[in-house]
Amino acid sequence: MAKDLRAALDDLLTAFEAHLDAAEAAQEDDDPTVMNAAAALADAFENYDELLYEELGVDTPFVVYDGDEDDLDDDDLDDDPGSGDTDDYDDDVEVDADEPR
Repeated sequence: MAKDLRAALDDLLTAFEAHLDAAEAAQEDDDPTVMNAAAALADAFENYDELLYEELGVDTPFVVYDGDEDDLDDDDLDDDPGSGDTDDYDDDVEVDADEPR
């Protein structure tokens, strides 16, 4: 089935190229061609992501954003290194601002 996985990767790369082409040709921010290309890109990625997991048991490090923040769980946000979550750091450490790092 690796052939299907390779075909899914080819489809994903093609979808990236189509999205770039649409974005470069867009005349306005919400151009329908860009929106359609973005939807096709998301579909191609999800197909590739699912096949990759089914075939090799490997996850990609990406999540497709569908535009609805209400769908995000708090756990999804905690894993984001830029989310401001500092639970992994020792809160008792004092830093002297005058000392060089």
